[in-house]
Amino acid sequence: MLTRKYGYLWDNASGDVSDATRRLETSGACVVKGVFDEDAVAQLREAIDEVFAVFPADRRSEHRAQQADQQFRYEMLNRSSQCLKAVANSTILSTIEPLLGEDCHVIANTAWRNPPNPNDSAQPWHVDGGPHIPLPADVLWPPEIPHPVFAIGCHILLQDCALNDGPTGFIPGSHLSGRPPPYRQALDANLTYQGQGAVPLTGEVGDVLLFVSDVWHRRMPTGANDRGRYFLQVHYARRDIQQRLKTSDISHQLSDSILSDLDGKDNSRLRTLVGLHSPGFYDG
Repeated sequence: MLTRKYGYLWDNASGDVSDATRRLETSGACVVKGVFDEDAVAQLREAIDEVFAVFPADRRSEHRAQQADQQFRYEMLNRSSQCLKAVANSTILSTIEPLLGEDCHVIANTAWRNPPNPNDSAQPWHVDGGPHIPLPADVLWPPEIPHPVFAIGCHILLQDCALNDGPTGFIPGSHLSGRPPPYRQALDANLTYQGQGAVPLTGEVGDVLLFVSDVWHRRMPTGANDRGRYFLQVHYARRDIQQRLKTSDISHQLSDSILSDLDGKDNSRLRTLVGLHSPGFYDG
């Protein structure tokens, strides 16, 4: 558990933290029940529906079909005061700050409205960036050392999400592996890590799902009665990790004249050195 003092992160082993924080650290994910009440959910839904109506799809990924892009709207805290309020929810912050530090920040904030799609195989197993501490396949993280957490995903459920709806599933303890999920088992429902299989993060409207970025996770297959999913996603990270509210090929630092000089294929490495990256995790 961490705290920030004198500009540095320090171990805060004596700090009083919630059971949810402990589960998030040890298992890699947790569900926090009833964080948002009925009125707060209604206000969030109304605000997000308005953003979907006013803002066109961002087209952040050239590899995703335009129809799929319609399911997402990005940088939500820039587009809705209700979303800005939601990302600062005290229950969420009290759960994640012991793992990320009191000065952690939002690096991405995306609204998801997945329409019903019965019997869909859904996403492959993946991690969100990283792994932040890569390990060889035959090396296990020492159990006596708490594994550092660099980023945490958060889903604020705006409608119920049951097993038929294709909830996010995770494999407990897999964030300790230091490795991405095996490529050949990308869609394997029986994938395990250290004997642990997939656990679905189901929940009811107003619940919050939290997962460590390094944990193996995916949207699980939908069932015949899939109702779709509707949630506000927030990615929180340590202060040192770059924000991705806008895609990371957009510079907030460089002058227009320098950006013009950097155009061209011969400058590809120079562009990444100054922060102009192709879109990746958290960008879309």
